[in-house]
Amino acid sequence: MSKAVCAACRHQIDAAARLCPYCGADPRTGEKIDTQSLLQEVFQPRRITTAEEVLEYARQRQGIVITLAAFVVLLLLGGLHQFAIRRNQTAVNDATAVPLTEVTDLSNQPPEARQLPMPELQFQYDGHAQTMRTFIVEPGAIAPTVAPAPSPANSTQH
Repeated sequence: MSKAVCAACRHQIDAAARLCPYCGADPRTGEKIDTQSLLQEVFQPRRITTAEEVLEYARQRQGIVITLAAFVVLLLLGGLHQFAIRRNQTAVNDATAVPLTEVTDLSNQPPEARQLPMPELQFQYDGHAQTMRTFIVEPGAIAPTVAPAPSPANSTQH
């Protein structure tokens, strides 16, 4: 690589260079060149619309945009909640009210309806039937006493 000396700043630069990387002048004449006008002439700036400008602004400031969007969503949800609450306070229903005792009280049911047997429930218990036999369903029920299984040592003796 051959070397040349810049006429303006006296730095050694590449001989093929058209501008000095240190001072920006023409290395042969030392004349300063306006690089901004050259860059704008070669790389012409693109005209952007207002929508593109807003999107570019949003890209540069994503944290602020996300925070503002979350705040707006929370405000909308709060507004919808307030709307629903106020609407429910003033809404009129033509149906007659049903007391909760009619829905939950079993004492006014006929006796045959109260004595329904518990349906047969099929449980998986991994081959250990004792697990489900000791399950107590009724309140106040007493667990059955289970006799211990004879040990193999006791069963072999006569």
